[in-house]
Amino acid sequence: MNRREFIFAWWKKKPVYQIYPKSFFDTTGSGTGDLRGVIEKLDHVKSLGAGVIWLTPIYPSPMIDNGYDIADYTAINPLFGTMKDFDELIAEAKRRDIKIVMDLVFNHSSDQHPWFLESKTSRENPKADWYIWRDEKTNWRSIFGGSAWTWCEERGQYYLHTFAKEQPDLNWENPDVRRALFDAANFWLDKGVGGFRIDAIVYIKKPEKFLDGKADAPDGTCAVHNMIANTPGILDFLREFKREVFAGRDIFTVAEANSVKPEELKFWVGNDGVFDMLFEFSHVNVMFNNGDEVWHRSHPIKLSEFKKALSSSQAVTRHSWYPIYFENHDKPRSVNNFFPHGSDKILAAKAMAIILFGLRGTPFIYQGEEIGMTNAAFKTIDEYDDISSRGAYDLARADGLSDKEAMRFVQKFSRDNARTPMQWNSSANAGFTSGKPWLPVHDDFKTCNVEAEEKNPDSVLNFYRKLSALRNSSDVLLRGEYEEIFPTNEEIFPTNEEIFVFTRMLGMKKIIIAVNFTTHDVNLPEKIFDGAKKILGNYPDEKNFLRATEAVIYGN
Repeated sequence: MNRREFIFAWWKKKPVYQIYPKSFFDTTGSGTGDLRGVIEKLDHVKSLGAGVIWLTPIYPSPMIDNGYDIADYTAINPLFGTMKDFDELIAEAKRRDIKIVMDLVFNHSSDQHPWFLESKTSRENPKADWYIWRDEKTNWRSIFGGSAWTWCEERGQYYLHTFAKEQPDLNWENPDVRRALFDAANFWLDKGVGGFRIDAIVYIKKPEKFLDGKADAPDGTCAVHNMIANTPGILDFLREFKREVFAGRDIFTVAEANSVKPEELKFWVGNDGVFDMLFEFSHVNVMFNNGDEVWHRSHPIKLSEFKKALSSSQAVTRHSWYPIYFENHDKPRSVNNFFPHGSDKILAAKAMAIILFGLRGTPFIYQGEEIGMTNAAFKTIDEYDDISSRGAYDLARADGLSDKEAMRFVQKFSRDNARTPMQWNSSANAGFTSGKPWLPVHDDFKTCNVEAEEKNPDSVLNFYRKLSALRNSSDVLLRGEYEEIFPTNEEIFPTNEEIFVFTRMLGMKKIIIAVNFTTHDVNLPEKIFDGAKKILGNYPDEKNFLRATEAVIYGN
C-alpha cells in the first residue's frame, strides 16, 4: 500500500459509530437490545454520516462481563438473535454504504468455552496447555479486583485471568491456540465484515517467568497490567496475526492497546505496523497514575494534562492514523468526565463534538454521545450490573473508604454510565423496550432522546450531523496537520488550564478550534483567529472572548 492509498483509505473518510447491542434497541420486549434492533435503526446511524458500525461482542456468552467472556467464537448469542439476523444486518448496512466491524476478544475466553472445559479436566488432555496454568500463584491483582489467579480443584492448579475469574487467559505460546483464533477471525471476514476492533490485545504475551521477585509489591499486591502489558515478543504474535488474517483484505483494524510507548508506535500502526489504528488511553486516563486504574486513587483532571495527552497522540500518529474517541462502553460520559460540575450539559456535549470532529483521525461516536447522554449515578452498589464497578467498590471499602465515599467513585467511573439504554423517545423506557430494561433508563430521557432532538434544529443530535457534514466536505479537517496553540507557556497563555486551542493546516488553508472548559468567560489571546471567519460554534452568535463552555470553529 503506498502513501496516497493509505491517506484516502475508506475507514479514514467517515466516522465510526459504536453500538453496545444489549442497550441499543429491543424489538422483542425481552428488555435486551438485539440485532434486529440495530437493523431498524440503521438510518439513524447513516444520518450521522457514519460509514462503519462497531458492534461490541454478540457471541454466545454467560454474560459475566456482558459478552467479553466468549463461549463460542463463531456463533451468535440467542440473546441478540440468529446468524440469519446477522447476515441481514450485513446486507442492510451495505445498502446504506455502512460496514460492520466485529469485536475480537482473543486474550481470554469464557470459563464455559469448550476449550477451557476440556483444559481444566487434567494436565494430560489435548487442550491441557491452551490456558495459563501454574502450581503456585503470584501476588498479581486482576484488573477487576482480587487475585489474578484462581484455583481449579479438578486440575489441581491455578489458572491466570487478567480480568474476571470467569475469563481465563488463553495461551498464545501454543500454535494450536493461535490457529483456532485466526480461523475464527477469518470466519467473520468470509461473511463480509469490514474489519475488527481487537480487545485487550496488549496482554496476550506473558512473561516467561511468573514466580520471580519482580512480581512482589510493597503493599502485597501488584497490578497484573503492570506485569504483562506489552511484554517483549508480543509483536511476533501480532505480525503472524496480520499475515494469517488481515493481509490482502480491504478491511480496517483498530486495537485496544494501553501501554504502547510513542517510540514503539511505528511497529503497531501504519503501513509497517500490525494494525491500522490503535486505541490508547492517555487522554481518558489522565486522572490515574502509572496505568493502575484504581478509581478511588484518581486525581482531578487538569486540562493541561488532557491537552498534552491529545497533542502527544496527534504527534506520534502524524505519519499513521488516529482513532479519536472520548466515550465507549468502558468509560463514563464525556460531558461528566471532562467538564466541571455545573457546566451546561448541552453546550458541553457540543464542545466535545467539536474536538471529536476537529482532531486529525477517524471520529468514533459512541451510542448516545450524539444526543448528549450523561452519567447514570445509581444510588446503591446493588443497582450496578458492571462487574468492575462491584470490584472497585469492594477495593475502596477494603482500603478504608466509607460506603458514601466508595459510591462517589463508582458513580463517577462505572462502565454502567455508558450502558444505560439508548434513549429513542419520551415514551416508557425511552422507547428502548416494551419490557423491563436490563439496566435502568436514565431519568432524563423525557427531554434527552432522539425523537425530541430530531425536531430541535439546535439540538446536540443536529449539531453532530452538521459537524459530520463539515468534516466530510473539508480537506483541511480530513487531511490537515494538527498543531496546538500555546500548549504550556503560562506567560504567553495564562489560561492554559481553561482553554484548548488548536489548528488544522493544509497548504494555505487553516482551521482554528477553541474550547473553553470552564463555567466562566475567558479572554482569548490576541489575534488568535487572525481575520478568520466563524464556521460553527455551540453559541449562535460570536464574541471576542469565549463564554462558559463555549466552543468555536474558525477558518480562512
